[in-house]
Amino acid sequence: MNVLLTGATGFVGKSVARALTSRRDIVLTSSVRSERLSAQGVNVVTGDICGETDWSEALRRQDAVIHAAAHAHVMDDEKSSSLEAYRRVNVQGTLRLARQSIEFGVQRFIFISSIKVNGEQTQPNCPYTEEDTPAPLDACGLSKLEAETGLLDLARETGLQVVIIRPPLVYGPGAKGNFARLNQVVAQGVPLPLGFVRNRRSLVALGNLVDLIMTCLDHPAAANQVFLAADGHDMSTTELLRELAVAMGKPSRLFPVPRELLLLGATLLGKKAVAQRVLGSLQVDISKARNLLGWSPPLTPQEGLQQCFGQGSES
Repeated sequence: MNVLLTGATGFVGKSVARALTSRRDIVLTSSVRSERLSAQGVNVVTGDICGETDWSEALRRQDAVIHAAAHAHVMDDEKSSSLEAYRRVNVQGTLRLARQSIEFGVQRFIFISSIKVNGEQTQPNCPYTEEDTPAPLDACGLSKLEAETGLLDLARETGLQVVIIRPPLVYGPGAKGNFARLNQVVAQGVPLPLGFVRNRRSLVALGNLVDLIMTCLDHPAAANQVFLAADGHDMSTTELLRELAVAMGKPSRLFPVPRELLLLGATLLGKKAVAQRVLGSLQVDISKARNLLGWSPPLTPQEGLQQCFGQGSES
C-alpha cells in the first residue's frame, strides 16, 4: 500500500510516520521534509497547504492519504486565530488535497479532525458521540466541521472513502499547549487548589490515537465513517494531576478548594474561561470504534503518561 502523510513532522504526524515505516507492506510519502524520514528512504514532497496547492507529484500511485497537517493557533497572534486563517489551511487546503486525491485514484482519505467539532464541554456522564449535532465554538472547531462536511460530500459524489477521526486533548512525549503547561506546574511542585475537582475528562494517549489511525487505514468498515478517539477511561482534573505526579516521580501538591470559590477567584482575575476548562467535563464515547472496528485502546492512561517521561516503550 502506498500512503501519503501530511504533517509528518508534527506531534501526531511523527508517530504516525513511525508506525507506517514499521510496516513492510507500506510505502510512505511525506508532504514535509524530515532528515529522519529521508534517511529511511521515505519519498518527500514539500509544499504549502492551501486552496491552490498542487499535490500532483505527491499523489501519483497513492492508495491512501492520512491528512494530519492543520493550522495551529499561535499564542498572542491574532492573525493565526482568525477564522480566515483556519479556513485557508483546514478547509480550502484539505478539500484541495481531497479533490486531487480523487483525480489520482486515491481510495481512502483519513482526516484528523478535532473533538472541538462536537463542542467544548459535556455534562457529567453525558459523553459526546458521533451522532451528536456539531456545536463548535471557535474558529478551529468551525473550520474542522466545514472540512468534514466538504469531505463527506465528496465521498457521496465520487466514491472516495473518507474516514474522520476526532480526538480530544492528545498527550504523549513532546506534547505542547495545555498539557505541557500542566507538566511544568507539576514538575515544579507548585501547590494547586485542585484537590477536590469532580469533573470527568476524556484524553487520548498518542499511542492510542496512532493505533486507531492505523486501524482505519485498511479496515473495510471504516469507510465514510466518523470516529471519536479517547483512552476509554475518563479522569477528573484531580486524578490527572495525581497520575502526572506519579509518572514523573514527583509529590502531588494538591489541596481542596470548593469549585464555586475557584470559579469566583478565576472570574475576578479575568480567567473564567480557563477555570471552566479546568473544572468542566468533556467526555467522549468510543463505543462506535469498539463495535464497528473491534478497536480497543492498547494503552492505559497510566501507560500513556509513563511514556511521556521515558518510562514506557513507544507504540
